[in-house]
Amino acid sequence: MAEIRKILHVEDDADIREITYLALAEFGGFEVMQCANGMDAVKKAAKFAPDLLLLDVMMPGLSGLETLAKLRRHDELADVPVIFMTSKDVTSKHHSDIRENAAGAIQKPFDPVALPDQLRAIVANAE
Repeated sequence: MAEIRKILHVEDDADIREITYLALAEFGGFEVMQCANGMDAVKKAAKFAPDLLLLDVMMPGLSGLETLAKLRRHDELADVPVIFMTSKDVTSKHHSDIRENAAGAIQKPFDPVALPDQLRAIVANAE
């Protein structure tokens, strides 16, 4: 399994971004770049060279799935694992898209302390 050191997190909700950052950087020891929307992520992702993409599903502008499609156009991001963060009702609506395009999904609300290990487990199970 490839080690996850750098995570690109894309989330439009500032509170969730803050909680996720603390969980990933403080509890998980990851280097984290955060973007508030998909277009910002598309502009910055290749230079950051993440080991994992953590994307909100429902965002204004580009959705998580649309953001992923644009990120995949960069050769260096084509094979980076992706995990979606989503709420229960959205998961059922986009379940097949998530299953086809991602290693897995994390339900919101999530346990910040458990989040780093959840991400590692999802990626390990997907390989």
